[in-house]
Amino acid sequence: MPQLNPAPWFIILVFSWLVFLVVLPPKVLSHTPTNQPDALNTQKPKPEPWDWPWY
Repeated sequence: MPQLNPAPWFIILVFSWLVFLVVLPPKVLSHTPTNQPDALNTQKPKPEPWDWPWY
């Protein structure tokens, strides 16, 4: 039963974790979103009072 032999599967496990921990994080962290939020207008608009037509 070859699936019980840990020799090839352990190397596959090690290389897959090597890819996940070494290769992928810099690629993910270097991604910049296209829609950066603008911090130009930080003042909130002043709410207008409501006119209650039935009162």
